[in-house]
Amino acid sequence: MIVVSSGEIIRMVEQHEHGKVSGEMAKYIHPDLFPGTPLRSDVEFAISYHDYAWKEIDQHPRLNDETGAPYSFTDYPLTAKLASYEKGIDSVQNHSAYAGLLCSLHYSSFFSSESTNPVIKSFISREMNRRKQLQSRNVAFQNGEILDCHFKWLQFCDDLSLYLCMNEPGVAKEDEVSWFQNGFRQTFPFAPGGMEANWKDPYTIGVAPFPFKETFQVRLPYKSFNKKDFQQNDLEEIYQNTEFSMFTFIISSE
Repeated sequence: MIVVSSGEIIRMVEQHEHGKVSGEMAKYIHPDLFPGTPLRSDVEFAISYHDYAWKEIDQHPRLNDETGAPYSFTDYPLTAKLASYEKGIDSVQNHSAYAGLLCSLHYSSFFSSESTNPVIKSFISREMNRRKQLQSRNVAFQNGEILDCHFKWLQFCDDLSLYLCMNEPGVAKEDEVSWFQNGFRQTFPFAPGGMEANWKDPYTIGVAPFPFKETFQVRLPYKSFNKKDFQQNDLEEIYQNTEFSMFTFIISSE
């Protein structure tokens, strides 16, 4: 779950809904910037479903007693989170082996290969074995340069979607979530210094350099609550009984 706190109001976005927004963005990536065209549908599927691992978890939100807020993807208990990661990668791989490879890379990138945590070490090891097996069986998956580019597009679409989810619409650059104030981490030949997003107004986000073939819209469902409601009632019951609201955002060039 993506959890955004603003005063007494908490906004919650389900991870798979955020992922589907990422996937919609991926469809608009300019074809001139996308090598390995035969794999494009697999990459788009990977981007759309990169957070499918959270779908079941997000139907049963839990309160973090230490923070008094719902658990988010940043503080959810590690062991349960990693188990869901693997289950999610399995589901994606069953649909597309290449998408499974990309999602395995994505989740593995969250952790240091030098971690001493046995749970993390075990997860990293299993995912390394998964990727070796997938690549050994598929020659098309062995082009490191193309794989790296596709992985960067997954990360960029993920980050741009998170930019929409985690910021207050229309926020000034200096008040943005710190993760993205200095732009996005991914670099490409057309954007050697990376890309940056800015809110032009509460509904429009400009991206430069612009990687998409045209301006487009995305729709993001969310639910919002008053913090005090969680202290008086069951979080899961409140969540399930609350209707979705909808943001509509325009992604354009600067």
